[in-house]
Formats: sequence, C-alpha cells, structure tokens
Amino acid sequence: MTTNPVVQGTVRPGFEGVADAFVRNFTQHGDVGAACCVHVGGEPVVDVWAGHADRDQGRAWARETIVIVFSSTKGVAAVAANQLIERGLLDPHAPVADYWPEFSANGKDTIPVEWVLSHRAGLAALEAPDLTLEDVAAWYPVIDAIAAQEPNWEPGSAHGYHARTYGWIVGELVRRVTGMMPGEYVAAEIADPLGLDFMIGVPQVEDGRVARLYPAVLDDPELERIAAEFLSDQSTLLGRVMSGPSQLFAYDDRWNTRLLRAAQMPSSNGHGDARSLSRMYAACIAEIDGVRLLSDETVERAIQPRSTGNDCVIGQPLHFGLGFSLPPTLGPDPGPRSFGHGGAGGSLAFADPDRELSFAYVMNQMQLSVTEQDPRALGLVAATYAALEGC
Repeated sequence: MTTNPVVQGTVRPGFEGVADAFVRNFTQHGDVGAACCVHVGGEPVVDVWAGHADRDQGRAWARETIVIVFSSTKGVAAVAANQLIERGLLDPHAPVADYWPEFSANGKDTIPVEWVLSHRAGLAALEAPDLTLEDVAAWYPVIDAIAAQEPNWEPGSAHGYHARTYGWIVGELVRRVTGMMPGEYVAAEIADPLGLDFMIGVPQVEDGRVARLYPAVLDDPELERIAAEFLSDQSTLLGRVMSGPSQLFAYDDRWNTRLLRAAQMPSSNGHGDARSLSRMYAACIAEIDGVRLLSDETVERAIQPRSTGNDCVIGQPLHFGLGFSLPPTLGPDPGPRSFGHGGAGGSLAFADPDRELSFAYVMNQMQLSVTEQDPRALGLVAATYAALEGC
C-alpha cells in the first residue's frame, strides 16, 4: 500500500471529502497511480492526481499522464454513435446491414443498430480461431470475421456483454457512415472541439506520457481460480468473450505493448485522463465553452433502458441504453438518469444530468472485481454525492 500520497491538482471548498476518498484509495485499496475529476454545472470542482505512472521507473503521475481505461472507452464510442444518430447519419432502428452489407451473412441481415448498442446482437464471442494480434491491429481482418460469423444466440432474444465486439461493430458503423476510422472520428468530433486529452490508437510519440498498466495481483488460490473460471475458461461463453478472439486477450502486460496501444479498439483501449472523460460527459449534458456533444433529446433517447436484468455473458444483472451503462450498473449512488461506462480493473466515467454532474476516475493498478463493483470508484462516487448534498 502507498502511504501519504502527494496529491496534486485542485479541490473546490466543500469537495474535500472526494480528495480524502482519493487518498484512501492509495492507503487502503492499493492504488499505484490515479486521477479523479468531477464537474458540476460544467465547472471542474475536483481535478486531482497522485502516485506513479510507472512505479518500476520511478516516474510520477503528472498532469499530462494518460492511461488505458478499457471499457470506459465504450462510453466514448457511445457518444460517437449517438452523435451520428442525432445528425441523421445512423438510424438506431435500421439494420446494420443497411450501412455494412457484408454484415448480413449467416442470418444477421435484420439485426438493428440499437441491438448492437444495447448488447443484444448475439455476437459477444467472436469465434475466429486464426486471428492474430497483428490482425486485430490491422482492423479489417476482425471486421471481416464479424461480418461472416453466425450469432452466438438468437439476436434480440437476450442481452450479453459484447466486451470487444461492441467496439469493432460500432467502430465499423462509424467508418461506414463517415469515412473516418473510429479513432479519427473521436479526435475530430469529440476530443478536439473540447480540447480533450483522449485517443483511441496512441501514436508512438505519446508513449512517454502513458502510464504503465499493472495487472491485478492474484495473491491467493481463490483469486486465481476466479480469474481462470471467469476470464479464460473456453467452455463458457464468458471465457470465450473475455479472452477472444482466438484467446488473444488477458488483462496482463500485453496492454503495455506498442501494438495494442496503437491499435484502434473502441471497446477497450482508449487512453486518456480523468479530466477529459469528465469534461466529455459534462459536454453531453450542457454546453461547455461553446460545445455541446449531445442534445437533450439525444440524451433522453440514449438513456432509455434497452437491456435490463440478467446478462447472458456476465451472468449477473446489467443495464444498458443506447451504448451507455445505466443505473444500477453504474453503482448505488448515481441518479436514475445517469449514463456512462466503467472499465475493467476499476475506471469509471459518467454523467448525471439531474445533478448537472460528471465524474471520472482512472488508474493504472487493476483490481479483480468480476462480480463486485470496484471499491475505489464506489468510494469516490459516494464522496462526490455526499459533497453535493452539503453544497
């Protein structure tokens, strides 16, 4: 555990409890390096960071440090998709095949866009045994494999977390209707207008700013058993989803490689800071420096529950709208109209329009929390809402 971390940044009076919770993540919950940002009414009230971006090299977490946020990237992809819906370029009720004709193969011709965004498309596990990490980085081999595949279950009949395929399908829809790769679209239409430090596909010149990811410490046999059972067992749908395609993935040092940093994986490998994620969500619910990412009408459509109850991949209740996670999946404290997404290992970002609140937490020490929400994010969110009550 880290003791007495040097916390840098700013905290508005009344929100000291969030900074205290942030410190506890180091002293009690094993954080190595992390950042947290909260906006209220479009203004930052908490923007703090501490610890090490690379403990092995003694590199401190700095204001400009960015880190992989895993599935919190899905929230960014969801903003992109909902922008295209708002602009009339993407119809959530239209078949994916209308935009991507090859997708119609093997009985997928009627799957609508909204089922992809709400994890109902039946394509959670990409059953393509010969793909390589180089194929993943090249984009098109994975896209072709998805287009050719049969669904894992009858589309629309159930929802199941599309841990990686969500990003590839949504990203290909972005490419088909805009002509831009998803990382290019996010840069041009989300990050650049707001001055966000967030990217899908990190160029090598930025490597010096990227925090080193530290995999979860499996320090007892029970944790090792849980990890093997839930994340890599090929006899289960969950194991195939989380390790696939081709058993290429695990939550380990491979994410620190140049290949996976540079790849465009709109489900999994967005890199950024808490400040940018919180500011992005703030701009989804209000105008920030002249920029509004989503209209009120678009937000209202996006937060309507599309998938609720037991998830057939994860095996526990999950709740989704049009691309976003919804309460109670976001935790016990966010308000009923909140929307956002968490990421493997602990990251979380969301907006609560009723409280004019946006929140983000990012870190480089993963924790294993397959069936429970991460106590670090939970503590920060609880402290945030407690501060709001005191204002």
